[in-house]
Amino acid sequence: MINKTVAIVGRPNVGKSTLFNRLISERKAIIDDISGVTRDRIYGQVFWNGLEFDLIDTGGYVSNSSDVFEQSIKEQVIIAIEEAEIILFVVDVKTLTTDLDLSVADLLRKSHKPVIVVANKVDNAERGMEAMEFYGLGFEDLFNVSSISGSGTGELLDRVVEIFVSKYPDILKDEEEHVDEKTIPKIAIIGQPNVGKSSTVNALMGENRNIVTPIAGTTRDSVHSLYKKFDKEFILIDTAGIRRKTKVHENLEFYSVIRAVKSIDYANIIVMIIDATKLLEAQDMALIRLAERRKKGLILVVNKWDLIEKDQDTMREYTHKIKEKIAPNVDVPIVFTSAIEKQRIFKLTEEILKVSENLKRKISTSKLNEDFLVSIQTAQAPIHRGNTIKIKYMTQVEASHPTFLLFCNYPNEVPEHYKSFIRNKLRAMYDFNGVPVTLIFKEK
Repeated sequence: MINKTVAIVGRPNVGKSTLFNRLISERKAIIDDISGVTRDRIYGQVFWNGLEFDLIDTGGYVSNSSDVFEQSIKEQVIIAIEEAEIILFVVDVKTLTTDLDLSVADLLRKSHKPVIVVANKVDNAERGMEAMEFYGLGFEDLFNVSSISGSGTGELLDRVVEIFVSKYPDILKDEEEHVDEKTIPKIAIIGQPNVGKSSTVNALMGENRNIVTPIAGTTRDSVHSLYKKFDKEFILIDTAGIRRKTKVHENLEFYSVIRAVKSIDYANIIVMIIDATKLLEAQDMALIRLAERRKKGLILVVNKWDLIEKDQDTMREYTHKIKEKIAPNVDVPIVFTSAIEKQRIFKLTEEILKVSENLKRKISTSKLNEDFLVSIQTAQAPIHRGNTIKIKYMTQVEASHPTFLLFCNYPNEVPEHYKSFIRNKLRAMYDFNGVPVTLIFKEK
């Protein structure tokens, strides 16, 4: 797996977070900011020139301090540097080089990672000339930017992509050809700490592949396991538990959050483990929405079902409560398991394989136009300025999940309720259970 991670580092008050916000807000795709660590270390995504990469914002680096928070931030900066492929070293042209900048530079030289010096707050030609001083830090790449206005950030991102391409020549080709039906499905097991993620992986694998203890947070990294049974194969990724930021106190948790979210990006399908004794909490919902926004297949697993007192209606009642919480996206498989007792583990395997097939399902253009478009004509089409919105033609386009291109007379005026109607009809006719369905409307 190619490491597409960039870390922003520097001393306090040089504009790192402003740069972070600028870089992620300019992208055309969906943005997710994950806060989950002491002092709000933030993890986001950037899309530029055909390449999507992960961006980490870190706190201000202080070399010598007895303050417990500043020491914690320093350790987190070091972790981010170790995790990243490229470092953006932010400095402030208003103060020029300081002793702390020199300390950060020494740290970065030891990492042997590509470093780009970002001279921030360069908003006029005079400051541009003054920024030349930063070449004295000893790094080849220097870019002048103004994070507030966005000046210079395009050239900076161009250089980031250029470095990735130089290290991984096929990286852009890989981005374009990310859909490959021969690729083994990748399944990320996610959820809060101590809900039974590692136990579920062990049950699926039929062996004690991962360390399992009752202590929350045992898994500190993402562990990949190859499932190969009954002529079926896929990769299982056991991720570290993701906690709310108020519950995260260890720097090792920061490392775990980075790795867990990377695994979500890497996977095709997300298996979300829920504790049956707690059902859906706010953090569970945040993880579900993250998977939905990243356009991943999704399966909900209610684990520890053996701990629930139940009758013949309990499972139906639980299912109803879960669907109420996750609405409007209710077309998601829900499996009730006990990883310890191996209950319904084979059912979970079946659902993983079904969702994998649903992600790859292709509907012919003739079926879409001769069958599907005819079926939706029975519903009342929306009206725009006295004119009926008419879909004349549709086709499925190549993507990582089912994506349909629909040509109509008013593509920008199609209301959300009508889009939902079309998605639900597609799901009902062609079985897209557990996978996202994207609709793109264009003028006929």
